[in-house]
Amino acid sequence: MNPAAALPHKVRLVLASIRFEHSLFALPFAYIGMFLAADGLPTLSQFIWITVAMVGARTVAMTANRLVHAKEDAANPRTKDRHIPIGLLKRRDMLLMMLVSMGVFVFAASQLNTLAFALSPLVIAVLFLYTYAKYFTWGSHLILGWADAIAPAGAWVGVTGTLEPQAVLLAGAVAFWVGGFDIIYACMDFKFDKEYGIHSIPGRFGIAGALWTARLMHVVTSGCLLALGIWMELGVFYFVGWGIASAVLVYQNSLVKPSDLSKVPVAALKFNSYVGLVLLLAVSLAVFA
Repeated sequence: MNPAAALPHKVRLVLASIRFEHSLFALPFAYIGMFLAADGLPTLSQFIWITVAMVGARTVAMTANRLVHAKEDAANPRTKDRHIPIGLLKRRDMLLMMLVSMGVFVFAASQLNTLAFALSPLVIAVLFLYTYAKYFTWGSHLILGWADAIAPAGAWVGVTGTLEPQAVLLAGAVAFWVGGFDIIYACMDFKFDKEYGIHSIPGRFGIAGALWTARLMHVVTSGCLLALGIWMELGVFYFVGWGIASAVLVYQNSLVKPSDLSKVPVAALKFNSYVGLVLLLAVSLAVFA
């Protein structure tokens, strides 16, 4: 392949490897934070740069994860066909995309305001902390949750230049939501993680204990979202959306049982996109209606 065609081909492979299209699933909570902080529409500039920052941060996290865990991915039957293990990509390809994404994220933050720019190195540090956390603590799921919780909190900072208590409450809802479904997802790797020395809540407390932990974390998520609606007086549309999202969480957790993990991909991925979209619609109606 000639050099002119090789670079776009590599980029496509990297984006496929990190499931770039799933960035769309991560955006709703960033937009929720943005709309609530602005009490309506932000400026066009804020909307663009928050979106770019969000996509950049997720790409940093995913490329770092694929790079650092390439050895485990190759050994794990569930992940052995990923791009680095099968030789479609080299580590340097993923490293280059990670560095470019870092630059994009920091630049986007600098276009928002001083606080967003000042916090951008801390955000990158948290993203890397999760990548390595599973090597030393079974609490890595909650670290992932707080890494994802940066999305609404960061969007809030991007609009207002401040981090208000309401943003922290919203971030808490996201942290427990993401942490809970990561626990569910980790149940699929229970045996591998035990054998390979990877720390996880399923590995520490067993699959049954892990699933109960996920349920409790999603109860906290629902509670945080309810408290946010009451605190910010978001109105009936928001509370209808909160009720639907909470019902989805209940159904999501009911799909997975210790004796049957076959529905984990559906529970942990498909229904999570529904939760984010329902809440984004509810907040949009509450703010704009």
